[in-house]
Amino acid sequence: MEFEPLDQYLQRRKKLNEIESLGHAAYPAKYDWTHTPKQIGEQFGQRRAEQLSAERVEVRVAGRIVALRPHGKAAFAHLTGDGVRLQIYVKLDVVGEAAYKLFQLLDLGDIIGVSGHLFRTKTNELTVWVEKLTLLNKALLPLPEKWHGLADVEMRYRRRYLDLIVTERAREIFLRRAQIIRELRRFFDERGYVEVETPMMHPILGGATARPFVTRHNTFDMDLYLRIAPELYLKRLVVGGLDRVYEINRNFRNEGIDAIHQPEFTMLEFYQAYSDAGALMDLTETLFRELVTTVCGTAAITYGEATLDFSRFTRLSMREAICKYWPAATGPAPSTAEIVARGGPRRAAERYNEFARAQGTDLAGEFGSPSDGELVGELFELIAEKHLVQPTFIYDFPIEISPLAKRRADEPSLADRFELFIAGMEIANGFSELNDPADQERRFREQVEKGGQESPKEVDIDYIRALSHGLPPTAGEGIGIDRLVMLLTNSHAIREVILFPLLRAGTAEAADTDSSEANGSDDTAPGQRSK
Repeated sequence: MEFEPLDQYLQRRKKLNEIESLGHAAYPAKYDWTHTPKQIGEQFGQRRAEQLSAERVEVRVAGRIVALRPHGKAAFAHLTGDGVRLQIYVKLDVVGEAAYKLFQLLDLGDIIGVSGHLFRTKTNELTVWVEKLTLLNKALLPLPEKWHGLADVEMRYRRRYLDLIVTERAREIFLRRAQIIRELRRFFDERGYVEVETPMMHPILGGATARPFVTRHNTFDMDLYLRIAPELYLKRLVVGGLDRVYEINRNFRNEGIDAIHQPEFTMLEFYQAYSDAGALMDLTETLFRELVTTVCGTAAITYGEATLDFSRFTRLSMREAICKYWPAATGPAPSTAEIVARGGPRRAAERYNEFARAQGTDLAGEFGSPSDGELVGELFELIAEKHLVQPTFIYDFPIEISPLAKRRADEPSLADRFELFIAGMEIANGFSELNDPADQERRFREQVEKGGQESPKEVDIDYIRALSHGLPPTAGEGIGIDRLVMLLTNSHAIREVILFPLLRAGTAEAADTDSSEANGSDDTAPGQRSK
């Protein structure tokens, strides 16, 4: 094996050989510790020097060396473990010549175990007076001195193990992510939901509008799709009598990469029988308010330059949002009545496109012959979405972009559906589920006939069969875990909150081009669950 930097690798390898020649095991199997660095700080951090002298505290602790300060026949070092640093003091006439010779062969990044008693230095730092030292692992490659520049940003993602060692913020992000997921589980468990697991390889593409990854099952001699959404399987479970179910699931969509999109991502999806979209909007408000307050300690959090207030939520119809945020440069905003009227969305799109061409921005309905409903969806994305900074529910989606949602009884052209936007990002997507098997089959067939890489290739007849056995009135919702973690950690790139994000193959020194290639290209279709 060859590593960079080669000279340091060779030097450390030479030291390892010397250590082994002294009779020390290079990679022992275990270490009988009594405390972690964090436990030492929590249990004894308040004890004064005289208390530690009067009541001697013996500890055995292990950790990685992150600082070394030799002083002739004595040395100070810092170990880190469980995210906490602890100082140790090693003295030749205490540990003995053999152990001190071992210590002199150690480098930053090595993992050791020490036993001794606690004391405070002249600077009052809690320290272990080492009486015995054990090598647990010789690091053959050095820790990075610091991260800087675009190349190092990519290095942090490729070598997340180093990022977690040297970057405290990275560690904090992923500890908070774990806390967020625990709190989500607690919220739904307390309300009688059952956590389930559904297949990740699907024989039929469905549950969202997205381009899939395709894999091959050799034994069955069949192609399978990596899951783009668990929706259809979760609703089968509601048919089966599990009235409240949820799944925290990994999904895969073969799409572009940008600040808020990754091809592999995590979602929470949940379904509640005998409910509608309105009930889930109320539940979602409660969920986010409790979650943010518990995790962040307050309902108002900082995200970039904005202060997000989760104590209140705004609700706007999609048409109202278009009118509210209509660009002043295009002239007076259309009224909702004008957008509702037949051909109204096309006339609004034509007005907007004149402005967009002058600005060199994206056009509404640029390709094909979109329907009025599809144009409403495009106008919303282009005009309103970026302005939805505070928590805002958008409802009344056109039925054309909501193939799995129930129609509104009073206005069949609209779906009983909502999306939650925060900081300009779609965070959640929910609706009253379509449970009419005939209507669902018709919509599935329309999707298949429409064609394209993101459309199903065949109708999911088994799902239609399940609906024919009776799906009670049900509401379902998807929440993008990664984007939620971004909000609650003040992170502005989805790769910051995914431990091992997918990156272009190549060396760590390759240019960080992932975001520039897909910047501004959002492959998320309006009809799919949120990421």
